[in-house]
Amino acid sequence: MAEDAQRKRRSFLAALATGLALVATGELFWVASAFIRPRKRRDMRDRREGLIVAGPVETFARDSVTAFPEGKFYLVRLSDGGFLALHRRCTHLGCTVPWDEEAARFICPCHASSFDMRGAVLGPPAARPLDLFTVRIENGIVKVDAGQVIERQTFVPEQVTHPSARRRTAAPPPPRRDG
Repeated sequence: MAEDAQRKRRSFLAALATGLALVATGELFWVASAFIRPRKRRDMRDRREGLIVAGPVETFARDSVTAFPEGKFYLVRLSDGGFLALHRRCTHLGCTVPWDEEAARFICPCHASSFDMRGAVLGPPAARPLDLFTVRIENGIVKVDAGQVIERQTFVPEQVTHPSARRRTAAPPPPRRDG
């Protein structure tokens, strides 16, 4: 009888160990899949952020960088008057890259990648420039579409948005009325 009780106890402990191993394996699979799959919820939140009104063109000095934490970008006004909206994330490992006013560059605090005012790589390990957001200028107001990140491999001048140079023409003279 004692032998029968020991057998039942062993089979119970074996079943318990098997069950715990299955639970642990399931948890490991769940953690691994959560790490690998894309973060859809965050992407959807970023898309809902949408258009951010930065302000009138005149409020941004040339050769300036203005942080917009709510949109996760820096609005850069270049010396030629054009605008770029640079994503705050380093293209190496995704750390937030602050603007260093004294050095006049973005320097990643994680691995020391550095980027110029246009977001181009100055120092590795980052292999490509900072990503962009679309900039629009409507009626003299700068707007940034923070809903979609634009990945780029290099800087090209076409990425810069310039304020439209509207030519003001004088009103035509009123028609002459003879008579």
